[in-house]
Amino acid sequence: MEFTRPLKPRRKPSLTPMIDVVFLLLVFFMLASRFGADAVLQLPLAAQGGNYTGPPRLIGIGAGNLDVNGVPVADSNLTQALAPLMEKPSDMLILRGRDGADLQRITDVTGLLRQAGYSNFVLVE
Repeated sequence: MEFTRPLKPRRKPSLTPMIDVVFLLLVFFMLASRFGADAVLQLPLAAQGGNYTGPPRLIGIGAGNLDVNGVPVADSNLTQALAPLMEKPSDMLILRGRDGADLQRITDVTGLLRQAGYSNFVLVE
């Protein structure tokens, strides 16, 4: 006579640890990712060189001030100060950050110049 043991019902695996891991990964990737579009400055490097003609056009960008060739200029008067120095809107402008100017300030000044129709910038240190 053979005796068979009664089969134990199989225990279902718990999904709680897997859900916890998925939730932690979701939170990690949400915190590590960046939302929104990043603005990109398309500026050539000064080391690449280029053809520079005409009078000097050095725009010094400070944290709260601007100067053109060393002469202080208000943000609203920047395009008027550049007008006598420019032969055409595609002439090269040299931008130089100073006095703790951050990248946002340089981006704002570049946007102001683009609105005025200028398109050729070189950023130097």
